[in-house]
Amino acid sequence: MSDETSSATLPAAIARVLARFRAMGREEKMQALVHYSKKLEPVPERFRALERARFTIPECQTRVDLFPDAHDGKLHFYADVNVRQSPTIAAFLAILFSSINEQPASVALALPADYVQQLMHGIGLAGREAGLSAMVTRIKAYARDSDDLRQVG
Repeated sequence: MSDETSSATLPAAIARVLARFRAMGREEKMQALVHYSKKLEPVPERFRALERARFTIPECQTRVDLFPDAHDGKLHFYADVNVRQSPTIAAFLAILFSSINEQPASVALALPADYVQQLMHGIGLAGREAGLSAMVTRIKAYARDSDDLRQVG
């Protein structure tokens, strides 16, 4: 699938999250973002010794390292980000990972081209789209190359 995927193909798990956010007031949204940020899985030890430059998203204002893992035809992503300093980024990644982790690469590749805009509009935030879009682009690149990924460690 191309990056021109229709927004109608937004994963159901993310569509449900966005519907909840749209029904919330600003204060509730901020509390929900903090809640989601705490759901981001810790990076497994086997990734910590790797050369970070390969995994860093340079377009993001906040330091974010994305680590892909492939097993049994499915992908799993981890992110190293300072949750206390960047709860919005951590929440964004936790929401994204909730729909693409433990899924075949086709699920990540099917994310619509306007995914970041939809999510940021849905949760009522803006201004970080360049870095967030770069993260989604990197995830799609990992998904396209998933046959070449090897479990690390």
